Order: sequence, then structure tokens, then C-alpha cells
Amino acid sequence: MNVSCPVPISSAEFVQLAHGGSGRVAQRLLDMVFRPVLGNPQLDLKHDAATLDIPSGRLAFTTDAFVVHPWRFPGGDIGSLAIHGTVNDLAMGGARPIGVSLAFVIEEGFPVASLADIVASIGQAADRASVRVLAADTKVVERGKADGIYISAAGIGEVVSAVPILPASVRAGDAVLLSGDVGRHGAAVMTARDGLEVDPPIDSDSAAIHEPVLAMLAEGVEVHCLRDVTRGGLATVLNEIAGDGGIGIHIEEPAVAVRDDVAAVCELLGLDPLYVACEGRFVAFVPEPQAEIALGIMRRFEVSSGTAAIGSVREGSGVTMRSRIGVDRVLDLLSGDQLPRIC
Repeated sequence: MNVSCPVPISSAEFVQLAHGGSGRVAQRLLDMVFRPVLGNPQLDLKHDAATLDIPSGRLAFTTDAFVVHPWRFPGGDIGSLAIHGTVNDLAMGGARPIGVSLAFVIEEGFPVASLADIVASIGQAADRASVRVLAADTKVVERGKADGIYISAAGIGEVVSAVPILPASVRAGDAVLLSGDVGRHGAAVMTARDGLEVDPPIDSDSAAIHEPVLAMLAEGVEVHCLRDVTRGGLATVLNEIAGDGGIGIHIEEPAVAVRDDVAAVCELLGLDPLYVACEGRFVAFVPEPQAEIALGIMRRFEVSSGTAAIGSVREGSGVTMRSRIGVDRVLDLLSGDQLPRIC
């Protein structure tokens, strides 16, 4: 969906915004690009803060920043990514997302048509996730002081889990469930960034993952821990949980799905798919007797239709993986820098 700008904002006006003025130009930007798509009763009040009627109980709160390059990639863009990333972080805390706040840092000269496309994508992603954009802000910086556009996001949600969902809640004997294939988001961004031609293009797995999580909680699954598989990939996420929970995790390589095209791109670039980012995948730790129930629930949803049991929790520490040829391998944290600008 494209948002038309009946009165174009000129380069000169973007320069004005970059240097702190003018209020009239900033108002036009908001009225032409943002409000037609993101408008709702809270945002339309045009006040400094949104006032909400919140449910009784506990609230979850999260914040994140999105600096992906390029801003558009196969299967998504920085706008939908900001919504998905925020909603998913709330869901990992056992919360039903309510709303998000967004702050845009826009480089002078960034095309208004591209900004309109990003805002349209935000609106569509928010509608699909049933969340509202409750507050937003824009800042324009001088040319060369940003890479097109950055988005900072915060989100709130209603905690619906009766027990804490934390690494410390994981127990020996828990099953480890993975909601789908890994590495697609990182592969999609890297091929778009580096101009690698893949036919057909690899689409990012970027998506909101709260629905299967909320369904598991509503149907009585005792979820001990959840974590979305983002920067650093599956191996990094499992190491974080193992370290924070003081437990050992063992997984089986054949159970971890990696698409052939993703594996080929990773091989070309010298990367291990287990360390490549996803943006629509999560791991769930549940008691072994409830694993089949949880698998059945997760597979009802398109976003997690490829869910598989990939391993279990053991006494000890660290993360190990049984290879396809039956050899155990230690999955450690990366010793170098993680791939930049994936999210």
C-alpha cells in the first residue's frame, strides 16, 4: 500500500527539519504521511502522551531499535520489522501486545515516497498483530548523519502467563521446541545488501509470533521459557538461556530445519546457519510430558507450522549438538563480532 502525498515535501524543507525547523513543515509531514495510516483515538488527540485504560494485573514493557540496511529486503522492510520485533519481545514475556511507540530518525534527502511506504508497512503489520501505534515522533538529521532511516520502538502488553517465563524457570528434562526453519532473515538481508542473485529470492521469515504463544498459555501449557531467535541466531539464543538458567542444553542437528537456499548462501559467505538471525522464530521450553500438546498447538498457526522438538535440557552447562553423523559438537558463543545491520 502506498500513501500519496498531495503536497510534496521538498529537499529544502527536509533541510529545515534537519536544522530544527519549521513547525509547519513538521506538521505537514505528520499529517500527510503518518496520521492517514496510523491514526487511532489515542494518536489523534495530538497530545504529548497517550492515556490508556489498562487491564488489571501486570504489564510487560520492551524497547528496541531498528537500523537494518537495506531498509527494504525480500519479505519485509524496516517498518514491519519494527512492529514484529516489538510484538515478539512482548510475547516472549508471556504478554498479549497492546500498543507500540515509534521514533523515526530520518536523514535529510530520504525520499518521502519511501517514508510513506514504510509507514504503510507499519500500519499493515500493526493491523495484523492487533496492536495500535500509541505515540510517535520524527527527527530529521543532516545528510550523512544517518543511513536513510532508523526506527526506535517501545511496546507494552498485558502479561497473561500465570508463572514467570524466564531462563531461571527452565528445568532438566524440559523439551526444547523450535517454531520453524532458521537463518532466513539474515540470508534475505545479506543477499539484498550484497547484490547476490538468488532465484527465487530468499524471503525473510519476519513475522509476529504472539498468537501461538498466547494459544499455548490459554490452553494450559506450562511454558518455562521463551526466546525469539534474532541477532546471533539459534546457537546464541540457546547459549544465553543455558548461561542465565545454569543448565545444559542438547539439540539434534537433523531436527533443526535449514532451507537448502539458506544453507547455500551461508556456505558461500562462510557462515553457520545456526548463528544467522531470524525475525519470526522462537524457542519454547516446556515439560517433556507436555511437549506433544505444545507442538500440536504451535503447528495450528502458519507462522509456527514447521515447529519441531529439537532437543532437551540436561544437568550441566553449555550447549551441545549431536551432528548428522552422530558426533557431539559444542555450540559456543561467537568469538568475533556478529553480523551487523541485520535488524
